[in-house]
Amino acid sequence: MLKVGVLASGRGTNLQAIIDASEKKMINAEVVVVVSDNEKAFALERAKKHGIDAYFIDASNKEKHEKKIDEIFRNYDVGLAVGAGYMRVLSPWFIKRWYGKIINIHPSLLPSFKGIDAQRQALEYGVKLAGCTTHFMDEKPDHGPIILQAAIRVLPDDDRDKLAERILKVEHQILPRSIDLFEKKRLIIEGRKVKILPGDSWLPKYSYPDVLYSYGY
Repeated sequence: MLKVGVLASGRGTNLQAIIDASEKKMINAEVVVVVSDNEKAFALERAKKHGIDAYFIDASNKEKHEKKIDEIFRNYDVGLAVGAGYMRVLSPWFIKRWYGKIINIHPSLLPSFKGIDAQRQALEYGVKLAGCTTHFMDEKPDHGPIILQAAIRVLPDDDRDKLAERILKVEHQILPRSIDLFEKKRLIIEGRKVKILPGDSWLPKYSYPDVLYSYGY
């Protein structure tokens, strides 16, 4: 079973989605440790409720913070690191040590609307479609090779919170699925692209009718 280490800074709803998928046997993976840069992050409480070891690591010293994360993940034999609402940019040192084994979820259709509050950025720009993306992390924020994307319609009465809530429901699908594809060794990084090898599909089992899922979901 794939051992997953999760980085989270806030509520941890994507962490919960991974835990739920693991407990329901949707994925052959389990979260073995959670690390946060925020001592009050509810993600830490979610982990503890499920018997998962959880650590707050002070981030005032970036180098020490990342070296401690690296140490913890290696001590837990983590095979895949996952950024699930982790609000810090990881250094090239950390990325190089974990490249190809660290993924992230972002609430936009990358490369559009990188950075914080992507949902508000999308609304203010006036897009008609929004969505979310999973990708392998590289040395630039919200930039690495894309694994999966899912698109939803922006509705006339959407505000930032309404749009974010609908996107989040789909994030809770494509992040566990990306972990599943990684565990099944179906992801091959080819430059900027991620090739997804043939296999099962989650579309018949875990999809919403008004969502467009990318190939591989």
